[in-house]
Amino acid sequence: MIKVLFICHGNICRSPMGMFILRNLVKERGLQDQFVIDSAATSYEEIGNPIYPPAKRKLAEKGIRAEGHHARRMERSDYQKYDYLIGMEQYNIRNMMRILGADPDNKVSRLLDHGKRPRDIDDPWYTGDFETAYRDILEGCEALLDEIMEKDFGGRKYER
Repeated sequence: MIKVLFICHGNICRSPMGMFILRNLVKERGLQDQFVIDSAATSYEEIGNPIYPPAKRKLAEKGIRAEGHHARRMERSDYQKYDYLIGMEQYNIRNMMRILGADPDNKVSRLLDHGKRPRDIDDPWYTGDFETAYRDILEGCEALLDEIMEKDFGGRKYER
């Protein structure tokens, strides 16, 4: 079982988008019973709130359902529960490390560090650009899934 936790500041835009996009990718490939995928925040600001409506609309436009999510804060204990702790930008990584204290097993990374063009994913809460956020998160999720398939499933690639 591969366990992935997506993290952003409030857990209402980027990290739940990552969670739902990766869930959709693994479901399309019949791998949903091989993964646990969740999301969390580094702040307390949005705890208990659902996915931000524009983020939910963007996912719906792409045919991805985003139901049942409520923001939660990342806990230090998540380090032991998850194999991959994926932040959306360097600011998230810094705050994740404040919560975790250390990363002895190298589980913490930025989502787009798994792809060909490492960079931060801008927060659409501020930019209003949910299309770019979606494309960047999809790019990162596809690259992360390729990496997981190579590392944890013996190189078995999936068809896109």
